[in-house]
Amino acid sequence: MSDPAIRLERVSLHYRLPKQRVGSIKEYLIHVVKGTLSWESFAALTDVDLEVARGETLGIVGRNGAGKSSLLKVVAGFLDPSRGTRRVTGSLAPMLELGAGFDPDLTGVENVFLHALLLGHPRREIAAKLDSIVDFSGLGDFVQSPLRTYSTGMVTRLGFAVSTAWVPDILLIDEVFAVGDAAFLKKCEARMDEFRRAGCTILIVSHRAETIRETCSRCLWIEAGRIAADGRPEEVLAAYFRSIG
Repeated sequence: MSDPAIRLERVSLHYRLPKQRVGSIKEYLIHVVKGTLSWESFAALTDVDLEVARGETLGIVGRNGAGKSSLLKVVAGFLDPSRGTRRVTGSLAPMLELGAGFDPDLTGVENVFLHALLLGHPRREIAAKLDSIVDFSGLGDFVQSPLRTYSTGMVTRLGFAVSTAWVPDILLIDEVFAVGDAAFLKKCEARMDEFRRAGCTILIVSHRAETIRETCSRCLWIEAGRIAADGRPEEVLAAYFRSIG
């Protein structure tokens, strides 16, 4: 049996949060100088064991603040676990925050190059794929306008188009499908079908039960930073929705 694409062993992630309300850098520095700043630990993830096979599509559900996005950030390497080990094999294409890696003062085209360069693609390859990226995004002439003039949905479409212009080994998606019209959602799901057929491993965080049912072969339910259920999408979704009434 081949090694999994993703393996997390006893992974915990703790954030240090100030107990005092700090409204500015000046206020923070005053607390530091006076020695009055105290901290408390918040457990975003606790003892998470997870293996995701190559080519598997895993959906992740849970309440807001349950630890879903933190889990993806650990997998992506954006956050180091406070305890435990993370092992990821293959190239990553993360879509974890809307507009991450974009500059609001650059045009859409300029942001395509910026974002793709940050993902590790050479400029020549980006130029060769530029037309197909713009076409998939459906932005038309807007690609020549500064990103700050875009709606949230337009930023999402451009980000998805860039991140999925190449087939990565592992694709991480966090709530991309919460924004956008039905036509764009259909294009995204069709592209993910292409990726699955190419053997891409996909992790999707979504509150849309339809997306999890239609695109995922397995579902993970995160509750208070722990895995509450792991199995077939229909069974895990049913248990999750019973828990939230």
